[in-house]
Amino acid sequence: MPVGPSIEELHFADAPSVDSVPGPDSKRLLERQQEIESNAVAYPRRVPIALDEARGATVRDVDGNTFLDFFAGIGVLNVGHSNPYVLEGVQEQIATYTHTIDFPTEARLDLIERLREIAPGDLQGNSNVVFGGPTGSDAIEGSIKLAKHNTGRHGLLAFEGSYHGTTAGALSLTAGKAYKDGYGPLLPDVVHLPYPSASDETAVDCADALEAVKRKFENPYGGHETPAGIWLEAIQGEGGVVVPPAEFLRGLRDIADDNSALLIVDEIQTGIGRTGEWFASDHFDVTPDAITMAKALGGTGLPIGAMLYHEKFDTWGPGGHVGTFRGNVPAMVGGIRAIEYIESHDLLSHATELGAYLRDRFAETAATTPEIASVRGKGLFIGIEFVDADGRPDADLVTEIQQRCYENGVLVWNAGRYKNVLRLIPPLVLTEQQAEIGADVICRAIETSTGDSK
Repeated sequence: MPVGPSIEELHFADAPSVDSVPGPDSKRLLERQQEIESNAVAYPRRVPIALDEARGATVRDVDGNTFLDFFAGIGVLNVGHSNPYVLEGVQEQIATYTHTIDFPTEARLDLIERLREIAPGDLQGNSNVVFGGPTGSDAIEGSIKLAKHNTGRHGLLAFEGSYHGTTAGALSLTAGKAYKDGYGPLLPDVVHLPYPSASDETAVDCADALEAVKRKFENPYGGHETPAGIWLEAIQGEGGVVVPPAEFLRGLRDIADDNSALLIVDEIQTGIGRTGEWFASDHFDVTPDAITMAKALGGTGLPIGAMLYHEKFDTWGPGGHVGTFRGNVPAMVGGIRAIEYIESHDLLSHATELGAYLRDRFAETAATTPEIASVRGKGLFIGIEFVDADGRPDADLVTEIQQRCYENGVLVWNAGRYKNVLRLIPPLVLTEQQAEIGADVICRAIETSTGDSK
């Protein structure tokens, strides 16, 4: 029998329902925020709302406007906002104890066992888990330490278009120059190589990309320290929802094995069911040496970061990787309950089917919209790339589409190296009806915006 309510029961029934936005109360809070919070605040600059309540795949602002949420905290809320089954367990745990560093608890050990059960490929049953700080960046930092500790090397290899976080080590692996501007120097001997795309004929050839990786390991004049590991997103997120050819990950696996390096897959945005599999690695039939997790792992937005890795690399001694907040028990309960809810309601299949429906809808629009260069993704991880009449990335068009969606009650976000990709990452509990309504709004926004641009 399914646990918790059905996905149809989770949401505000009136979404989308939008008056003039932003409303007066949202404006008041936005102005207050601007006065007292850091200038680093980013999201309200693009989507100017102040939130009051959220359920399932819907959010309501302080003015009573109700939106369909197609970015879910940037992939955090896979089982929806305020999922009652998850909240029930979290609230019970909060009433008991919350912070345990790394002392054993039933919740901690149960979550580790569940992650071992759903891990990609040969990591199932052959892996250990380490918790560090509460973010994805922290998980990446742990993976850097794991690779260096097990290989004795300090070189790192990542890819153009990648995003792995913004702490010092993670930022070294992140490719985006804007994130790094003014913060160098970062870690030495970090190299970024081309990342191929299965849907972009102009992208680097997969064989050429693999050859470039191989040279960084085997060319004695390669110019960098031999890498301790290879870091990649199985599907790039910030880079524009870029799905690589299957042979790319298989080739990287071979190169890592041939050169005693670790293959580390960043599943921070793609994990816990986002792509229709528990982890995006599963689409490519490749077992990483380690995967990093955060975002949806906390179940209901609670912060938690973790790394799961093959037990043969568990060579740390006590305190080899630590973090004060590695014992967030409510987040661990949230993770367990989120996994149970996904299993119980068959949300992996649901994400696969609903994602295919949405991509088909956008592909239909693309057939009559030359500004759409590509529609791509897996499961409910979808990117729509836009170009201008000369085939150049068109970030302004994406901004206009995002604004029109917001004004009509659907929250979407951007991505891509040039911010010209519309990124859709709704909760896995999105219903078929909501997907249809959301697609109608998005397609109408595309048609109106591209019509205006002609």
